[in-house]
Amino acid sequence: MEWWAFYFEMLCHDRLREVLRMPGDTDGRCTWDGTGHINWDFKAKAIKTDSHSLILNDKSSMDASIEKHNEHGLLICLCDVEYNDKERTFQRWRESLQGGKSDYQVRREQRTSTSRYRKTLAVPTELLFVQICDADLQRLGTMKQGRNSNDKDRPPKYMINLSKCEDLIQKTVKIGPPLL
Repeated sequence: MEWWAFYFEMLCHDRLREVLRMPGDTDGRCTWDGTGHINWDFKAKAIKTDSHSLILNDKSSMDASIEKHNEHGLLICLCDVEYNDKERTFQRWRESLQGGKSDYQVRREQRTSTSRYRKTLAVPTELLFVQICDADLQRLGTMKQGRNSNDKDRPPKYMINLSKCEDLIQKTVKIGPPLL
């Protein structure tokens, strides 16, 4: 997970602890970010991308959550982001802080896989509250994400295309920099 998405989750944990039990229930491989009458996942999504799709969680874990509670909730923070420069200054700085390249980075480079540009700034613009039920699962996409840092395959995950599933959004709240 990238720093800005982790930071959004941290803010949610800090500001929603009176409303949700955190961490939430565990279903399969996932421990949900929060649990009330349903399980909730906190996600951040950059709005400056080519895709309106957002990777969710492990399919079997989400299926179990919906089976248990009849719904699964997503709190999605849409963010206006800025990306690293062409010289990848931010990535080099971060790499120096971590003491050099990780084994995962070395293996990725050996496979000649290109590293994505990192986000250096994220400004929240909207919060979306989404609730998914069993009937909605057929509208979600599936993603096979590749490998974990230990080189083991990741389980398939659900994806939601926000432009094709607008009717699943229960509430939209416009926000701005004061959230951070």
